Amino acid sequence: MMVHEFFGYAAAVLVGLVIGLAGGGGSILTVPIFVYIFGIPTMLATSYSLFVVGTTSLIGSLNHIWKKRVDLRVTIAFAGPSFISVYLSRRYLVPALPDPLVRLGDINVPRSDAILFFFAVVMILAARAMIRDKRPSEGIAADGRPRYGSLALDGLAVGLLTGIIGAGGGFLIVPMLVLLAGLPIQRAVATSVLIIAVNSFIGFLGDLQHISLNWNFLLPFTGLSIVGIFLGMYLARYVPAQVLRKGFGWFVLAVATYMIARELL
Repeated sequence: MMVHEFFGYAAAVLVGLVIGLAGGGGSILTVPIFVYIFGIPTMLATSYSLFVVGTTSLIGSLNHIWKKRVDLRVTIAFAGPSFISVYLSRRYLVPALPDPLVRLGDINVPRSDAILFFFAVVMILAARAMIRDKRPSEGIAADGRPRYGSLALDGLAVGLLTGIIGAGGGFLIVPMLVLLAGLPIQRAVATSVLIIAVNSFIGFLGDLQHISLNWNFLLPFTGLSIVGIFLGMYLARYVPAQVLRKGFGWFVLAVATYMIARELL
């Protein structure tokens, strides 16, 4: 095994570790790991990311369901439209994107570069949210009456984002569950993990019609990520969540800055 591959597989444990500790966030590292460490093409990397994120998050969500932390009614309201959006975007929208995606005179921007640039912008937004750590304690649904219509619309938007970049979008889902469903932050995080899991699997199913997978690589990577989530759920008892989110936020910001610099240069 080459040195860069060793670091890549070690990063798989980190992905699961972060999801286990924070209930999300690790998924935005999978695409950069696949592209920059393992040299996997961007479009295939987003497919691999959906499988890894879906499987790892599912393990975490089973733990939350067992401990009755998940609000299944809100999950259905948010996730139903999101499932439709993520499947259609992976099945039809992403394969139909032209290559190059942008033409400006003599400048052509390949589809893969455009998606990586967009991914990096999303990472910056996620990093900003984690560094500030100003998630609301209550929102417009503080009266305990979820705004199901608004939840459905947000589900459509998050599904589209997941479909395009191959990340779960937990940094968007959690605040919406607090604001629009009136969930306490702990239940919002637990519910978000389940939504991320199913969203990712639905998107992955949309890819199976037009991709060829290297299971000899994908399954060991996913297995290490699952090891990481068990470790993360154990350490969550001892690591302050706020310290973790801010530290990880700065790390994500550094990775996103590297990605943008690399794509521009």
